[in-house]
Amino acid sequence: MILYPAIDLKDGQCVRLLRGEMEAATVFNDDPAAQANAFQSAGCEWIHLVDLNGAFAGEPVNAAAVESILAAIDVPAQLGGGIRDMATIETWLDKGLARVILGTVAVENPALVREAARAFPGKVAVGIDARDGKVATKGWAEETDVDATDLARSFEDAGVAAIIYTDINRDGAMQGPNIEATAALARAVSIPVIASGGVSSLDDLRALKACGAPLDGAISGRALYDGAIDLAEALKVFKG
Repeated sequence: MILYPAIDLKDGQCVRLLRGEMEAATVFNDDPAAQANAFQSAGCEWIHLVDLNGAFAGEPVNAAAVESILAAIDVPAQLGGGIRDMATIETWLDKGLARVILGTVAVENPALVREAARAFPGKVAVGIDARDGKVATKGWAEETDVDATDLARSFEDAGVAAIIYTDINRDGAMQGPNIEATAALARAVSIPVIASGGVSSLDDLRALKACGAPLDGAISGRALYDGAIDLAEALKVFKG
């Protein structure tokens, strides 16, 4: 399994939100490139990036910060937030992103996901953010009646590289991930699933690894910044 350290970008800074509330942002580092480089130096094989402003705006906002990160690291990075058309997808991949994450458009324009996955094999992931099993879009600001598992299944034949499944109620709350829902989703599809939201201890990582579902990895943010998870130990858990 892969540990994806998260860098959530708001106004050019690394922050963490509590349950997706932009007002509940804690700044952890005002130098995103240095933070990304630190994760790489510690042995991380991927970096997970989110343009929080972009998720609300519907277009890239923290492009300068993302570009500075890409210039500072050699490991692959994936980015979500505000990526809602082919031109933006192509621009980001041209700039060196390994993978774009499509969230809102996966609900509103699934044909775009399919087109992008065909055009850029292995470089398009779907972000499914759910509250009580139902998908939320536009930076989690809008609720839908779309079932998370149904949405995941609808892309089975699309060729997407991964599904990033976030339980919104757990995100940033340091209460542990929703292992049951994440495992159920991973069993329901053949697409690799990455767990996100609430990963706050080494025991959480061990539980995800031992859940019996074919998870690709897990994303952790706040717990790494707070020191609740020792990064070196976390990498050992997933590699061991």
